[in-house]
Amino acid sequence: MLPDGTSAERNALWNASESAEKRKDGRTGREWIIALPAELDEDARQELASAFGIELATRYGVAVDLAIHLPNREGDNRNHHAFVMTTTRQVSRDATGLLVMGEKSTIELSDTKRRSVGLGSAADEVVAIRRLWEQMANRALENAGSDARIDSRSLKAQGLDREATMHLGPVASDMERRGKASDRGDGNRKVAVNNAMLEQI
Repeated sequence: MLPDGTSAERNALWNASESAEKRKDGRTGREWIIALPAELDEDARQELASAFGIELATRYGVAVDLAIHLPNREGDNRNHHAFVMTTTRQVSRDATGLLVMGEKSTIELSDTKRRSVGLGSAADEVVAIRRLWEQMANRALENAGSDARIDSRSLKAQGLDREATMHLGPVASDMERRGKASDRGDGNRKVAVNNAMLEQI
Protein backbone atom coordinates (compact mmCIF):
# COMPACT_ATOMS: atom_id res chain seq x y z
CA MET A 1 0.00 0.00 0.00
CA LEU A 2 1.30 3.42 -0.95
CA PRO A 3 0.13 6.81 0.32
CA ASP A 4 -1.54 7.51 -3.05
CA GLY A 5 -3.72 4.41 -2.66
CA THR A 6 -1.84 2.31 -5.21
CA SER A 7 0.23 -0.78 -4.53
CA ALA A 8 3.77 -1.78 -5.39
CA GLU A 9 5.46 -5.10 -6.01
CA ARG A 10 7.02 -6.21 -2.71
CA ASN A 11 10.56 -6.87 -4.00
CA ALA A 12 10.67 -3.57 -5.90
CA LEU A 13 9.51 -1.72 -2.79
CA TRP A 14 12.10 -3.15 -0.41
CA ASN A 15 14.90 -2.94 -2.99
CA ALA A 16 14.12 0.76 -3.42
CA SER A 17 14.01 1.19 0.35
CA GLU A 18 17.43 -0.46 0.79
CA SER A 19 18.95 1.54 -2.08
CA ALA A 20 17.82 4.80 -0.47
CA GLU A 21 19.79 4.18 2.72
CA LYS A 22 23.18 5.84 2.84
CA ARG A 23 24.48 4.00 5.90
CA LYS A 24 25.29 0.30 5.92
CA ASP A 25 23.44 -0.07 9.21
CA GLY A 26 20.53 2.17 8.18
CA ARG A 27 17.08 0.88 9.01
CA THR A 28 14.80 0.36 6.01
CA GLY A 29 11.59 -0.64 7.77
CA ARG A 30 9.59 -0.44 10.97
CA GLU A 31 7.51 -3.42 12.06
CA TRP A 32 4.18 -3.11 13.85
CA ILE A 33 2.60 -6.32 15.13
CA ILE A 34 -1.13 -6.10 15.71
CA ALA A 35 -3.36 -8.66 17.40
CA LEU A 36 -6.50 -9.05 15.31
CA PRO A 37 -9.64 -9.68 17.38
CA ALA A 38 -10.69 -13.33 17.24
CA GLU A 39 -14.29 -12.14 17.60
CA LEU A 40 -14.17 -10.81 14.02
CA ASP A 41 -14.60 -13.03 10.99
CA GLU A 42 -11.80 -13.44 8.44
CA ASP A 43 -13.09 -10.70 6.12
CA ALA A 44 -13.50 -8.20 8.97
CA ARG A 45 -9.98 -8.96 10.25
CA GLN A 46 -8.56 -8.44 6.73
CA GLU A 47 -10.50 -5.18 6.34
CA LEU A 48 -9.35 -3.92 9.76
CA ALA A 49 -5.68 -4.72 9.14
CA SER A 50 -5.81 -3.09 5.69
CA ALA A 51 -7.52 0.01 7.09
CA PHE A 52 -4.80 0.31 9.75
CA GLY A 53 -2.12 -0.01 7.06
CA ILE A 54 -3.78 2.72 5.00
CA GLU A 55 -3.89 4.99 8.07
CA LEU A 56 -0.14 4.53 8.61
CA ALA A 57 0.62 5.10 4.92
CA THR A 58 -1.45 8.28 4.89
CA ARG A 59 -0.22 9.62 8.23
CA TYR A 60 3.49 9.20 7.49
CA GLY A 61 3.61 9.16 3.69
CA VAL A 62 5.23 5.71 3.76
CA ALA A 63 4.63 2.41 2.00
CA VAL A 64 3.04 -0.40 3.99
CA ASP A 65 3.65 -4.13 3.51
CA LEU A 66 0.95 -6.16 5.26
CA ALA A 67 1.06 -9.88 6.13
CA ILE A 68 -1.82 -11.47 8.04
CA HIS A 69 -1.03 -14.64 9.98
CA LEU A 70 -3.51 -17.25 11.13
CA PRO A 71 -3.18 -18.98 14.49
CA ASN A 72 -0.87 -21.98 14.60
CA ARG A 73 -2.90 -25.19 14.32
CA GLU A 74 -1.37 -26.53 17.52
CA GLY A 75 -1.54 -23.26 19.46
CA ASP A 76 -4.14 -20.78 20.66
CA ASN A 77 -6.81 -20.59 17.94
CA ARG A 78 -7.51 -16.96 18.84
CA ASN A 79 -4.00 -15.78 17.91
CA HIS A 80 -4.90 -13.93 14.70
CA HIS A 81 -2.30 -11.24 14.05
CA ALA A 82 -0.73 -9.14 11.35
CA PHE A 83 2.74 -7.87 10.63
CA VAL A 84 2.58 -4.34 9.29
CA MET A 85 5.93 -3.28 7.84
CA THR A 86 6.36 0.39 6.96
CA THR A 87 9.22 1.97 5.05
CA THR A 88 11.25 4.41 7.11
CA ARG A 89 11.20 6.88 4.24
CA GLN A 90 8.33 8.65 2.56
CA VAL A 91 7.39 7.11 -0.78
CA SER A 92 6.07 8.59 -4.01
CA ARG A 93 6.24 7.82 -7.72
CA ASP A 94 8.08 9.75 -10.41
CA ALA A 95 6.54 10.71 -13.77
CA THR A 96 7.37 7.27 -15.18
CA GLY A 97 5.74 5.44 -12.25
CA LEU A 98 8.96 4.34 -10.55
CA LEU A 99 9.11 4.38 -6.76
CA VAL A 100 10.95 7.31 -5.23
CA MET A 101 12.15 7.18 -1.63
CA GLY A 102 12.13 10.61 -0.05
CA GLU A 103 13.00 11.95 3.38
CA LYS A 104 12.71 9.95 6.59
CA SER A 105 9.14 9.86 7.86
CA THR A 106 8.43 11.92 10.97
CA ILE A 107 8.19 8.87 13.24
CA GLU A 108 11.77 7.98 12.31
CA LEU A 109 13.20 11.37 13.33
CA SER A 110 15.12 11.79 16.57
CA ASP A 111 13.24 13.54 19.36
CA THR A 112 15.51 16.57 18.88
CA LYS A 113 14.56 16.82 15.20
CA ARG A 114 10.91 16.16 16.01
CA ARG A 115 10.87 19.03 18.53
CA SER A 116 12.54 21.35 16.01
CA VAL A 117 9.58 20.86 13.65
CA GLY A 118 6.97 21.18 16.40
CA LEU A 119 6.28 17.50 17.05
CA GLY A 120 6.19 15.58 20.32
CA SER A 121 8.46 12.68 21.18
CA ALA A 122 8.55 9.45 19.17
CA ALA A 123 7.33 7.63 22.29
CA ASP A 124 4.26 9.89 22.35
CA GLU A 125 3.72 9.08 18.67
CA VAL A 126 3.76 5.34 19.40
CA VAL A 127 1.16 5.87 22.15
CA ALA A 128 -0.98 7.78 19.63
CA ILE A 129 -0.70 4.91 17.14
CA ARG A 130 -1.67 2.42 19.85
CA ARG A 131 -4.75 4.58 20.60
CA LEU A 132 -5.57 4.71 16.88
CA TRP A 133 -5.44 0.91 16.73
CA GLU A 134 -7.65 0.66 19.83
CA GLN A 135 -10.28 2.95 18.27
CA MET A 136 -10.23 1.15 14.91
CA ALA A 137 -10.40 -2.33 16.47
CA ASN A 138 -13.18 -1.36 18.87
CA ARG A 139 -15.19 0.20 16.03
CA ALA A 140 -14.81 -3.04 14.05
CA LEU A 141 -15.88 -5.09 17.08
CA GLU A 142 -18.91 -2.87 17.62
CA ASN A 143 -19.87 -3.10 13.93
CA ALA A 144 -19.63 -6.90 14.21
CA GLY A 145 -22.05 -6.87 17.16
CA SER A 146 -19.40 -8.00 19.64
CA ASP A 147 -19.25 -6.71 23.22
CA ALA A 148 -15.49 -7.37 23.34
CA ARG A 149 -13.21 -4.32 23.45
CA ILE A 150 -9.46 -3.75 23.54
CA ASP A 151 -7.57 -1.18 25.61
CA SER A 152 -4.22 0.17 24.46
CA ARG A 153 -3.23 1.35 27.93
CA SER A 154 -0.90 -0.55 30.23
CA LEU A 155 -2.46 -2.73 32.93
CA LYS A 156 -1.35 -0.17 35.52
CA ALA A 157 -2.97 2.70 33.63
CA GLN A 158 -6.17 0.63 33.44
CA GLY A 159 -6.08 0.26 37.23
CA LEU A 160 -5.62 -3.51 37.00
CA ASP A 161 -3.51 -4.98 39.76
CA ARG A 162 -1.86 -7.81 37.89
CA GLU A 163 1.37 -8.50 36.06
CA ALA A 164 1.54 -8.64 32.29
CA THR A 165 2.68 -11.81 30.57
CA MET A 166 5.41 -11.79 27.94
CA HIS A 167 4.78 -12.61 24.29
CA LEU A 168 6.28 -16.06 23.70
CA GLY A 169 7.33 -15.66 20.10
CA PRO A 170 7.64 -18.52 17.60
CA VAL A 171 10.61 -20.35 19.14
CA ALA A 172 9.28 -20.45 22.70
CA SER A 173 5.75 -21.25 21.45
CA ASP A 174 7.08 -24.21 19.48
CA MET A 175 9.06 -25.46 22.49
CA GLU A 176 6.03 -25.18 24.76
CA ARG A 177 3.78 -27.03 22.27
CA ARG A 178 6.31 -29.89 22.23
CA GLY A 179 6.18 -30.07 26.03
CA LYS A 180 9.56 -28.40 26.58
CA ALA A 181 9.80 -25.53 29.03
CA SER A 182 11.08 -22.17 27.82
CA ASP A 183 12.34 -19.21 29.83
CA ARG A 184 9.46 -17.07 28.61
CA GLY A 185 6.95 -19.83 29.28
CA ASP A 186 8.35 -20.32 32.79
CA GLY A 187 8.11 -16.57 33.36
CA ASN A 188 4.49 -16.52 32.20
CA ARG A 189 3.63 -19.44 34.49
CA LYS A 190 5.10 -17.52 37.44
CA VAL A 191 3.09 -14.45 36.44
CA ALA A 192 -0.08 -16.59 36.26
CA VAL A 193 0.55 -17.90 39.79
CA ASN A 194 1.24 -14.38 41.09
CA ASN A 195 -1.91 -13.04 39.44
CA ALA A 196 -3.98 -15.88 40.89
CA MET A 197 -2.59 -15.06 44.35
CA LEU A 198 -3.45 -11.37 43.87
CA GLU A 199 -7.05 -12.32 43.06
CA GLN A 200 -7.26 -14.26 46.34
CA ILE A 201 -6.31 -11.19 48.38
